[in-house]
Amino acid sequence: MDWSSMEDWSYLVTVIAAPLAIIVWLRDMFREQQNDEEELYQQLSDEYTDFLKLVLQNSDLRLRSTNDPMKLSDDQRERKLILFDILVSLFERSYILIYEDEMNRQARRMWQSWEDYMREWCKRADFRSVLPQLLQGEDPDFAAHILRIADEVGSEDNDEDSTARHLL
Repeated sequence: MDWSSMEDWSYLVTVIAAPLAIIVWLRDMFREQQNDEEELYQQLSDEYTDFLKLVLQNSDLRLRSTNDPMKLSDDQRERKLILFDILVSLFERSYILIYEDEMNRQARRMWQSWEDYMREWCKRADFRSVLPQLLQGEDPDFAAHILRIADEVGSEDNDEDSTARHLL
């Protein structure tokens, strides 16, 4: 092959450089998508941290306590409902932005932490009791998802309660 002609060089570029450029471009696109997903996850995590700061500022509501709920004043009940409403909105946003029926490994890991948060809050009977009210007008797929979690967690709690009563 005589490499002095332009046609030979263009053939070489077509056969080697063009596929290589496509591979590099696809890799960069994948990395950019992964960075966007991680940035989104970090933003949502920051919002959850901000929510926990609100919980701390309203420590009289004992939202992080696992003990039986105490009697609350009207003001406390209203603040508690507002905090639960903020939490449900955050959960819905995370569901809409992260959840997919088919997720890659990285997305599944990010989603799993949100699912854990939902399970943790759904363990609270007071949260589960107002959940239907808080879900009015929310995304139907999200509502079905968190209600399923609440039912699962509520059933687990009922099983544990009945086992504990049976042991007594």
